[in-house]
Amino acid sequence: MMTLEGKGALIVGARRIGGSVVRRLAEEGVNLAISYRNSAMEAETLRSSVAGMAKRTALIQGDLTIETDVKRMVASANTELGNLSFVVNMASEYPRAPFETLDATAWDTAMADAKGSYLLTLHAARVMENNPGPTRGHVILFGDSAAGETPYTNYLPYLTEKAAVHFMTRAFAVELSAKGILVNTIAPGPTMRPPDIKESVWEQGIIARTPLRRESSVAEMAELVVTILKSETMTGEIIRVDAGRHLVGLGDRE
Repeated sequence: MMTLEGKGALIVGARRIGGSVVRRLAEEGVNLAISYRNSAMEAETLRSSVAGMAKRTALIQGDLTIETDVKRMVASANTELGNLSFVVNMASEYPRAPFETLDATAWDTAMADAKGSYLLTLHAARVMENNPGPTRGHVILFGDSAAGETPYTNYLPYLTEKAAVHFMTRAFAVELSAKGILVNTIAPGPTMRPPDIKESVWEQGIIARTPLRRESSVAEMAELVVTILKSETMTGEIIRVDAGRHLVGLGDRE
């Protein structure tokens, strides 16, 4: 298994789940580049909270939908941390799109996140392939446990985008296997109620209908990130952390 201490990780989407992942990686001694698009103050606060655990930290601004930004982000992380061994991409919007409102804009808005995962994995891999082997790097993407057999209503473009991320994971895993780069995805279920969903709907209409009747565990996802990054023979996997939601689906989603 791979030792994480001293290796560099670029973390994209460090809000919500991302904060827990950053702190858990810092406990392992990983050097951390925290990327942000607009929330500079939040990113700086997070960086300050782990500065005592990680020997090297960096803040990098960028937009994953812009290829020149992605190339710069990856290159900056590699330079500022001394190497780039890991990428964890948790950046994602959750746009509600009822059938009556669906149009090209709804599709493009959601699919921009898939484009970001594609560009980030592509350009990170081109840096990682220069690392010493046999395992030269890991990429962890984030999907959704419903983006398979159990879709729900009002989020068709979003779920399609996450299904693209799931397939992309397997395709990149095959493409990059000869280079010693591993690619996996974590697929959460309902996690940390979004502000646009009422608490009563969240608790009664969503959480109560999961088999375990609880939210997906943020702490477990952070721990899983560490486990995946230590692995040297697991690639192309979609790993659900969803309190069993994928077993039953949800049907309608407000």
